Amino acid sequence: MIGTLFSFAKPALHALDAETAHQLTIRGLSLMPISPAPADDARLSTDVFGRRFPNPVGLAAGFDKQCEVPDQLLGLGFGFVELGGVVPKPQAGNPRPRVFRLARDEAVINRFGLNSEGLDAARRRLAGRRGRPGIVGVNIGANKDSTDRIADYVLCIERLCGLADFLTINVSSPNTPGLRDLQGEAFLDDLLARSMEARDRADQGRRKTIVLLKIAPDISLDTLDAIVATALKRGIDGLTVSNTTIARPDSLKEKALASETGGLSGKPLFMPSTKLLAETFLRVERKIPLVGVGGVDSAEAAWGKIRAGASLVQLYSAMVYKGPGLIGDIKRGLLQVLGTERTTLAQAVGRDASAIAQGRF
Repeated sequence: MIGTLFSFAKPALHALDAETAHQLTIRGLSLMPISPAPADDARLSTDVFGRRFPNPVGLAAGFDKQCEVPDQLLGLGFGFVELGGVVPKPQAGNPRPRVFRLARDEAVINRFGLNSEGLDAARRRLAGRRGRPGIVGVNIGANKDSTDRIADYVLCIERLCGLADFLTINVSSPNTPGLRDLQGEAFLDDLLARSMEARDRADQGRRKTIVLLKIAPDISLDTLDAIVATALKRGIDGLTVSNTTIARPDSLKEKALASETGGLSGKPLFMPSTKLLAETFLRVERKIPLVGVGGVDSAEAAWGKIRAGASLVQLYSAMVYKGPGLIGDIKRGLLQVLGTERTTLAQAVGRDASAIAQGRF
């Protein structure tokens, strides 16, 4: 039903600038009644991070930046949703225009700059849905003008624990100056140590909030080695691979738009992010789960992420072009391949990581 509606609405939405269209989409979702998603086939359920996910297909951060419509999004059929990014103090982000559709590439470039209504607004909205079903996480960042960015992450963790199932530490957005520097070994060690201490303090006497670290695709393997070692040492629950890229592949067709600054997402990100995912899987040695994100636009792409090492996958940009019907298409496609290959999701995780790390997809 909603997929049919999208097919009618898409021409009108794409006639508008991308940010206005997105705002209208969020507004439309907010007017929808909250209803549970149809039950998923049991073969799609998976146990990760000590939680049971009804299916492995999640919504990536950046769609519901202000934590406005998590339950409506779950009702579309996602197995989990990630909200945000949220930063402590409200900030406007970068000037508009700051998001661009590369239609022929099925890609998006954004330079939002973590525009956020701030931590208090996010807390209020999350508190209002307390007790509702569904796995909901929040992507957290630091204010652009912060003098102590690690303290920003600590504050977000302290105040969001108990209101979300998981929190994702975002040190990989390319649109906040200096943020990716926090992926350096010394900074990252301090950040993760203080973040996990904050989680443990905030969660005393209740179920632990999952803490994930989201990394950039534009890193060397030496940097990846250091990130993985630090994450394992500090007890991070999992890694999300990966954020948007600052690279501009020669294969891009929308040459004029490709010159816009910001992070590139969508189909062109699939191969580099999936290769990095496989490299990460080989390094973590199944000690922690991975979330695969970047270019998931079909069941085949989702299956590729799983074979590369992802226990869960996320998408966002593909919905700009294919609409919410894509969620059901991916789930049906995964069921088909599970049946054809007579396997399970758990058995398939990382099955082809070595080959994919070498570029053999």
